Amino acid sequence: MAHAQTVRSTCPYCGVGCGLLIQVENDRIIDVSGDPSHPANLGRLCTKGSTLLQSARPEGRLRHPELRRTRSAARQQASWPEALQFAATRFAEIIRNHGPDAVGFYLSGQLLTEDYYVFNKLAKGFIGTNNVDTNSRLCMSSAVMAYKQTLGADAPPCAYEDVEQADCVLIAGSNPAYAHPVLYRRLEAAKGESSRMKVIVVDPRRTLTAAAADLHLPILPGTDVWLFNAMLHVLIWEGHLDRDFIANHTTGFSALSEAVRDVTPSVAASLCGVPAQSIIRAARWWGEAKAPLSLWCQGLNQSHHGTHSGAALIALSLATGKIGKPGCGPFSLTGQPNAMGGREVGGMATMLSGHRDLGRPDDRAEVARLWDIPSVPEKPGLTAVEMFESARQGALKALWIVCTNPAHSMPQQPLIREALERCDFVVVQEAYATTETAAFADLLLPASTWGEKNGTVTNSERRITRVHAAVAPPGDCRADWQIARDFGFALGELLGRAGDARRLLSFQEPEAVFREHVETTRGRDLDITGLSYHLLDTCGPQQWPFPAGAREGKKRLYPDGVFPTADGRARFVVPVTTLTREKTDSRFPLRLTTGRLRDQWHTLTRTGRVPQLWNHAPEPGIELNAGDMERRGIAPGSLVKVSNPRGSVVLKAFPSTELAAGQSFIAMHWGRGHLNSSGANELTLNEFDPYSKQPELKHAAIRVEPAHLPYKAVFLRTACEEEAATSLVLELADRLAPLLPRFGYAALRLAGRSHPVLVLQVAHDKPISPDWLVELDSGFGLQDDACISYHDPLRHITKKALVERERLTGIRLSGETAAAAWLENIMVENLEIAGLRRWLLAPMSMPPDRLPPTGRAICNCHNVTESQIVKEIRNGATLDQLKASLRCGTQCGSCLPEITQMIREAALVTVP
Repeated sequence: MAHAQTVRSTCPYCGVGCGLLIQVENDRIIDVSGDPSHPANLGRLCTKGSTLLQSARPEGRLRHPELRRTRSAARQQASWPEALQFAATRFAEIIRNHGPDAVGFYLSGQLLTEDYYVFNKLAKGFIGTNNVDTNSRLCMSSAVMAYKQTLGADAPPCAYEDVEQADCVLIAGSNPAYAHPVLYRRLEAAKGESSRMKVIVVDPRRTLTAAAADLHLPILPGTDVWLFNAMLHVLIWEGHLDRDFIANHTTGFSALSEAVRDVTPSVAASLCGVPAQSIIRAARWWGEAKAPLSLWCQGLNQSHHGTHSGAALIALSLATGKIGKPGCGPFSLTGQPNAMGGREVGGMATMLSGHRDLGRPDDRAEVARLWDIPSVPEKPGLTAVEMFESARQGALKALWIVCTNPAHSMPQQPLIREALERCDFVVVQEAYATTETAAFADLLLPASTWGEKNGTVTNSERRITRVHAAVAPPGDCRADWQIARDFGFALGELLGRAGDARRLLSFQEPEAVFREHVETTRGRDLDITGLSYHLLDTCGPQQWPFPAGAREGKKRLYPDGVFPTADGRARFVVPVTTLTREKTDSRFPLRLTTGRLRDQWHTLTRTGRVPQLWNHAPEPGIELNAGDMERRGIAPGSLVKVSNPRGSVVLKAFPSTELAAGQSFIAMHWGRGHLNSSGANELTLNEFDPYSKQPELKHAAIRVEPAHLPYKAVFLRTACEEEAATSLVLELADRLAPLLPRFGYAALRLAGRSHPVLVLQVAHDKPISPDWLVELDSGFGLQDDACISYHDPLRHITKKALVERERLTGIRLSGETAAAAWLENIMVENLEIAGLRRWLLAPMSMPPDRLPPTGRAICNCHNVTESQIVKEIRNGATLDQLKASLRCGTQCGSCLPEITQMIREAALVTVP
């Protein structure tokens, strides 16, 4: 019998970069745990990371190349030689007829650094186009430009331990309790140990992060620059500046000081919607702190002035001289696991390898020398929004999309679908066959994914970690860098440049790619010439810079006040003071904000396949202020139409105490894989920041009104055995997703845990077509001869129940759905139906017998529900007692902020 092996890797989700220990037996992953030796997480994992084992399943994987030679044909399985030759032929024809800038590559912050490097070299070094961009454009490019405009380089100057050493933490546009839970655990622990630490949160919503803060500033969307300028005004007025640091290490302060002279707290308060005294208090806490630290993420970045939002925040650190010291500085939190690594190799349309600028002739010349090519193209490449718009207009003829899902994640989705339909040739390189983008592919190429890859990643604190493959990829899947290399070889043959392709791309293993990447950093701000695979494997993850001869990486940057600018000084930037690009008005009076959920990630490609990750936020919906719902006659849980000039979506509406009047929230995760629409990005706009080219995904103006869809249906399906149930619901979900758009409303989700249930909820404006019901019945395996049935044609009510081995394994309720919730509970718990059989098709909203408690899961690790926790809190339980009795919060800890808030709210209610 084979013995289990332990393989070190990293989590494929957010930019915290948690280390993992993967247990492997017989080429199969059998366990995943946090790596106690990894500096980023010290063994901790969040709910997403701790369920990676459940995501390592075969369902939905793309295993073989598939191609279609015409748009009217269906894709057929192909061999790798056939697929690569087909791709090379199409690219060669387009390059010969229209030039190299008629093709483009759209990459992902989830690629390894080695993957990024080869694609970047393929496009810029061999093909001769700078049309290489990445979904990092959607999340971090504003932070990049803010760093470059102020500090001189794309380099977060802080370390994670600064979170524990700070005495004032300003969190702006970020909800780390959800988006970066493991790092937030460190902040929680530090706050619990230090009575001096002050936490300020700037966020339109009262998120769990905001609720736990000492001061919450619920500013109106888009007003962050005014807030930071007013705080700087107070710092100046009350003498909290480090004038020696400003004089000796910065430029531009006089101009910024003049710009904020009239931005008093009262002026900012009138625009931001927060009390002037709160702005003053925040500024004083910052100015009086010995170690103030700022953390920010997409709430600042995803704005048409995201660069200047970041620059205005960074100015608070520079003005007080609090940078390069323990606990101090501006610290952007990266959204993806290797967005940093992609930027290091220049994997974006405006960058070159080793943090070089495409716009600098000497940088282009240096890269040309390193790559031994005559020149690097001078013309700037198309960034994400520009690339898809170019495809829509017909200028970009071929688009190669790698490890990302733009048919869900890009703003203004109707334009993205149009672009993908119009583009002459679309290649999608993916691990999963069922993403929204895969449906547009002329050529699908199967790529390896988490657990199967070998290379490196860089996290938010500039720490590089080795990623080891734990298992072989399934079928014909290949490493992303290898696919790029082999395509380059095939293209070289057709362009008559086979020798150039072989010389530029002749990597035999990822370590060779890493060595070449290392050499491009020599003498740069991110110099890692002291690193190698061997050092990373033996000494563990390391921060850059790590030049040759160094014994360790640099924990913090700029301790000497010398910055990588022409004069060695940091720069103050006078920011623009515009608000949101789109204003509310009488037609579209509500502000929509978007963001993340705790237990889901990006477009649900991986987390959406783990049933228990649905239990915390079970249904897609829009959150609204309760007063706004009442004024519009919207009942909790009812369907509403959300619209603006770009599109509309139908969702369930839920009241939220986190939102002020006039505001709303939709999670970014829901798209056409689980809805009959693209969710939030049907409504967002593609206007972008002029410096970072990052679109304003965070805000749109909308109208919300009741949706009149009276004809409803609910389908439920599972199997008797756990493994069979999981396989069945995942395969069914993939097959049924293309049917969702035909309905006025349709939502497909998972429920349960180890014994999952697939749930489809449908609503329509007229009786649902019998043909559609028959098609869905067939898809769900609800054949007439196997089911208990009920039919009332006058009221358009039909019902079916499938019972196997005394378990309810299938339900269809059409026209009347009152019993759906408790029937779902029976199926999730896999209960014997016994005396319930005669009630299965009855119009009863409550079960006839007592069933086990159910409800939204707060602790996903131990399946502890909201109702269980509330009951214990009402009986006086403390947090420690809840941990002891229910075990909630004792594993990953992602639920602790919510449980703490529940205890806090209960105390407020019970105090006389």
